[in-house]
Amino acid sequence: MLLIILYLAFIGLGLPSALLGAAWPVMQAQLGAPVHYAGIIAMLISVGMIFSVLMADKLTKKIRPGLVAALGVLLMAMSLLGYALADSLWLMCLWAIPLGFGSGAVDAVINNYIAVHYTSRHMSWLHCFWGLGAMVGPYAMGFFLTRGMAWNYGFGTVGAAQVLIFALLVSTLRLWKKSDVPQEEAKTDTAPAKGLFEILRIRGVLYALLAFFGYCALESTAGLWASTYLVYDRGISAESAALFASFFFMGITAGRFASGFVSNRLGDRKMVALGLTVTLAGIAAVWLPFAPAWVCLAGLIIIGLGCAPVFPSLMHATPDNFGKADSQALVGVQMAAAYAGATLVPPLFGAVAGVMGIGIFPVFLFILLAATAGMAMGLTKAVPVS
Repeated sequence: MLLIILYLAFIGLGLPSALLGAAWPVMQAQLGAPVHYAGIIAMLISVGMIFSVLMADKLTKKIRPGLVAALGVLLMAMSLLGYALADSLWLMCLWAIPLGFGSGAVDAVINNYIAVHYTSRHMSWLHCFWGLGAMVGPYAMGFFLTRGMAWNYGFGTVGAAQVLIFALLVSTLRLWKKSDVPQEEAKTDTAPAKGLFEILRIRGVLYALLAFFGYCALESTAGLWASTYLVYDRGISAESAALFASFFFMGITAGRFASGFVSNRLGDRKMVALGLTVTLAGIAAVWLPFAPAWVCLAGLIIIGLGCAPVFPSLMHATPDNFGKADSQALVGVQMAAAYAGATLVPPLFGAVAGVMGIGIFPVFLFILLAATAGMAMGLTKAVPVS
């Protein structure tokens, strides 16, 4: 029962992910905001998320993890309902911070709880459900916009869904306590939270942080710039490019569902290696200069399939790599690194492409892939696990 609720919570976590982007062309005109202000709102959400995941360990030691997750969903619900009532840009910016804070709390707490209490299979499926939410969110917004209704209805509907998820989490708080591991987990609940510098001194942590930074930089850069590369470098129509760029995210979601069937057998580290190898094949297909267009388009789907197991497997390995006592703190800093990579590197590629041309896209992805693979290998050597 609890596992089902956690899956639903991750669908809810994914729902707002692409909601702003789907609504922004309409919102921007109605609010009289410059186009680039969507980036400012997204940056404020990211700041809230980074602050929240870094605080997750302290919060879960003061109150139960289930309650932290429930309060995070409540913050998301309040923020999205605030968006639904907003009529000015400054209100959008104001609600962005608690939205990020709530999202980060839910993300960090549930990721750690699954990593400690469930198998790698369930971690893969957890992130599969996030992808499902991320795909449904824009469709929900489009449902209202295509019927001539205001964008506020899209945010209000998703906010109402978060209220339902909050009620479900509150009603199942007792299940979180029942599934705790008595002796070891009791010690972790009363132990003082480690500071950031204490965490960074743990053997192998820097490799883990850089692996998360590199992977999320790769995924976000591929997702954001794929359409532009297909149109301006490969001469593919904008309609086809947009369709296949969306298939990249569908590949991630489908790949995570499929990964759940083999991840327990192969283990986290082999799943990371397999995912990075498949991603390399996809990047090669995207890069091949004289291949037919369909090879390049198929390459995007292959990149998505390769990316699928990397993040869940790296996350699930956290308690094995660093121990259950420090896993919540480690999940927090790892996710902060992941958010930083996803936020900072795609704009960096835009600046690089402005100088060197959009054709540098597959080379840039290969560099990020090589860096991520190097950090994953470094983590394996620094923290050998039997």
